Amino acid sequence: MVRSPYLADIARRRRSMKPTALWFATFVFWLASLASATSLAQVTGPMKLTYPATLRTDHVDTYHGEPIADPYRWLEDPDSAETKAWVDAQSEVTRGYLDTIAARTAIRAKLEKIWNFERFGLPVKREHRYFYSRNDGLQNQSVIYTKLGLDGEPRMLLDPNTLSKDGTVALSDWTATDDGKLMAVGISSAGSDWTEYKVLDVETGKFLDDHLKWIKFSGASWTNDGSGFFYSRYDEPEPGTTFTGANHYQKLYFHKLGDPQSSDTLIYKRDDEKEWGFGGDVSEDGKLLLISVWKGTLRKQQLFVKRLDVADAPVQQLITGFDAEYHAIGNMGDTLLVYTTLDAPLGRVIACNINNPARNSWKEVIPQSNEPLKGVGYVGGQLIAHYLKDAISVVRRFQTDGTLIGDVELPGIGSAGGFGGRSDATETFFTFTNYVTPASIYRLDLATGKSTLFQTPKVDFDPSKYETKMVQVPSKDGTLVPMTIVHKKGLVLDGTNPTTLYAYGGFNIPLTPGFSVSTAVWLEMGGIYAAAGLRGGGERGEAWHEAGMLDRKQNVFDDFHACAEWLIKEKYTSPKKLAIRGGSNGGLLVGAAMTQRPELYGACVPAVGVLDMLRFHQFTIGWAWVSEYGSSADAEQYKVLKAYSPLHNLKPGTAYPPTLVMTGDHDDRVVPAHSFKFAAELQHAHAGDAPVLIRIEKSAGHGAGTPTSKLIDSAADVLAFLHKALAMPDQPFGD
Repeated sequence: MVRSPYLADIARRRRSMKPTALWFATFVFWLASLASATSLAQVTGPMKLTYPATLRTDHVDTYHGEPIADPYRWLEDPDSAETKAWVDAQSEVTRGYLDTIAARTAIRAKLEKIWNFERFGLPVKREHRYFYSRNDGLQNQSVIYTKLGLDGEPRMLLDPNTLSKDGTVALSDWTATDDGKLMAVGISSAGSDWTEYKVLDVETGKFLDDHLKWIKFSGASWTNDGSGFFYSRYDEPEPGTTFTGANHYQKLYFHKLGDPQSSDTLIYKRDDEKEWGFGGDVSEDGKLLLISVWKGTLRKQQLFVKRLDVADAPVQQLITGFDAEYHAIGNMGDTLLVYTTLDAPLGRVIACNINNPARNSWKEVIPQSNEPLKGVGYVGGQLIAHYLKDAISVVRRFQTDGTLIGDVELPGIGSAGGFGGRSDATETFFTFTNYVTPASIYRLDLATGKSTLFQTPKVDFDPSKYETKMVQVPSKDGTLVPMTIVHKKGLVLDGTNPTTLYAYGGFNIPLTPGFSVSTAVWLEMGGIYAAAGLRGGGERGEAWHEAGMLDRKQNVFDDFHACAEWLIKEKYTSPKKLAIRGGSNGGLLVGAAMTQRPELYGACVPAVGVLDMLRFHQFTIGWAWVSEYGSSADAEQYKVLKAYSPLHNLKPGTAYPPTLVMTGDHDDRVVPAHSFKFAAELQHAHAGDAPVLIRIEKSAGHGAGTPTSKLIDSAADVLAFLHKALAMPDQPFGD
């Protein structure tokens, strides 16, 4: 249930400088100039643009004795009239450019055509009832269905498309009771991480009166009798800080069905630890509440437990110290099966008795392997372990004493996921996908170990026309970096192929193969798609991750540059034909790459990126990323951050590549101020004719829950932008 914010910690620093009277006088003039500035924002000659006049103030912060200008500080307030006017002005320029690209119409039509395929979520079984999600193709949000038995008649249970006119209300979570009669439903609006929970009666399809708010980074875990569920929440934010204020002091509660939220029982809090978060999971037998204690995105947790079969039992601190990863997999009575990286950076499974939790009493169940162990499920009396071999899935089954049963035969080379269920289950389901294969669902018979195809989509895309290869690229220091390359068969390596290089490189998150309609259309346009598994990610375990964090972050950028240079050297492409893309931490990657090596790239698309490395920890959950990046509050870490912070390394007079900055106006994970300030400074510093634009999605956040219609429009804009920037043929599909 724990939903830690994918990113860890430091005290907040606040500015003391206040706007001057001159600032306000200048601002009035600037607002008056917006209309005339944007009226000139049209494509003329070699696509030279006139950008809105963005006010630069004299705001300065001092970091460890060094003054740092922050002229666009006012853009940090997303709700001010001035920021909204700036957003509208920038959007007019961006739309004026993108809408003139003739290929966009054909690209969008192709996206919609391929996107229009039936998609299913993995089935979840509760007694004799199954629950699953389904999207008929172009529905903005997937719909929840239920049926009795695998062959039963499906019944629509909840259609989130009816909850808003524009499709921006999404289901962030849904969890049914053990008897399948009730469902806790998490609902988020406009892409925000904030979630409201309601309770749905499965038989009637109607919501009950229960309504919980101010929930973030949490799921819901029902008691076995369905009398209520555990969840975690924050205090209600102060007015005006809902989407920007720091999130501290999460608390774990129990909600009794039918009671108002104000009556919910506080299970655990720590007034002395504002950065601790809590995720409560009820054990399958209903006797234990397993509490995962997280601290930002630190890949280390604590594990607490509370007995539910003993009245007023206290919370027991089972595993403490934040010295490794600890995830409870399941329990056999008072013995917990726990995934951990303690003394095993690639991961292992141990057994721990809650009555004797001393570490010298632990028993190893599954020892560390040669590949990183990324997840373990306890289902059907077996442990199903998911390993990665250079981002490719390998799945093995074990008995609960660690005896190997055998590998799960996968349908190909790619990514598998799922393998959930109860300890008495006879089946489990998993998905399989890769860059050219949409996700299909397979049913695994746990008695025989045989997998059968359960559901597969029919997509208007022919994977047989493409080939995929994996290469190892030497980085600056000789480290070999895995990179996957996908392109049409018969490709001629003459250095002229338009290519997209995508990567992430952070937070121990692996970049694994998966089907994307946007990538499929790019391939049909004749483009090459390359995905690099940079240091900082989770492709090769914790050591790989640690090699790209804190003062070693430059390794990530060096790996990325090396992959780009390899593609050029091997004549897949050339600098003018090479585009780079990444989102969130990957947006930081693109921002750093283009400011460090602007001559190496032909187009750049940093999406929802962390771009101001000196102030990221000031907003929402940004404090949680300090364990990954460091903090400007620390003198030595400040030097490292300033050296690569994209916002602070834009150099006036530089001709930057064509750039499309992407963000959402309701992003409360990586607040839009990052992209706003970066785009403003980029337009100020840029000396060339190449377009440097910002695309701001209205009523959207960090990406989760984005309606299908908005996803298609966004993909069409990006692909059209790349089509123009990389000088691809006028007819994008050779028609």
